[in-house]
Formats: sequence, structure tokens, C-alpha cells
Amino acid sequence: MAQAKVAITLNQSLLSQLDELVLEEAFSSRSQAVQEAVREMLARLRRGRLARACATLDPALEQRLAEEGLADEVAAWPEY
Repeated sequence: MAQAKVAITLNQSLLSQLDELVLEEAFSSRSQAVQEAVREMLARLRRGRLARACATLDPALEQRLAEEGLADEVAAWPEY
């Protein structure tokens, strides 16, 4: 995957913590640590949006939609 350079500004405290993680070999570089942090934050934001969208669903309606036409299909299923 192609990569692009991005310049960011961090306060000294945050940079020191980042450097400490690199020294402890939690990450191989500052760049890897920042990439992981951004990836994790984006995933968390996506999960949050999905949870909010799911919260707006009407469970009874969703159940009816899921079962719609199911009776006809069940009749066609083989006996076991």
C-alpha cells in the first residue's frame, strides 16, 4: 500500500511518551506508533457510528423483515 508523509505537531509530554514506547520496543518507530493510533481511533469511530445507527432500529420491524417470506422457504426445506 502506498504511503504518504504527514507532518504533525505534538506537545513535548506526548512526544516523550511516544518516544518511551519506541524505546521499550512497543513500536519500532514513532511513525508506526502514530499509524497504529490513527488506525485504532478510526476503527473506534466506525464502531461508534454503527452502534448509534443500530440504536435507531425498531427491533419489531427488523424481526418482521427478517421473517418475511420465511414461512414459504421453511416449507421447502427437506425433512431431517
